[in-house]
Amino acid sequence: MRASFARQQVMATLGITLRRLAPGEVDLEVPFQQALVQQHGFLHAGVLATMADSACGYAALTLMPADAGVLSIEFKINMMAPAKGERFTARAVVLRAGRNITVCEADVVAIGSGSEKVVARMLATMMTVRGRTGVEG
Repeated sequence: MRASFARQQVMATLGITLRRLAPGEVDLEVPFQQALVQQHGFLHAGVLATMADSACGYAALTLMPADAGVLSIEFKINMMAPAKGERFTARAVVLRAGRNITVCEADVVAIGSGSEKVVARMLATMMTVRGRTGVEG
């Protein structure tokens, strides 16, 4: 799982790291970086969505067979508050794991000044991929 995450160049580019891995659960984290903000100084919605999507995908992958891969097939994200903080964590959990389709949810929280605030919530559908070269875990 960690080796697969390390192959995601977009995560390295954005500075997003894998913080916690458990069956059906994944936490990803990114520190505040000026390079990732939008025009008002908040973490860009695209960064929040990218982080939540990847967290959901890896949460799903933790429950898939070792030779399987995962692809996102749908997600919806609600931005709930301006993303202002010292760091941000996407906490994903599997809601239902099926043979081919897994449904996940992720909250993205802004952390700063000793408190946390949910700034986004994603509901995502992931597809289990088997037997396709290049799409293994």
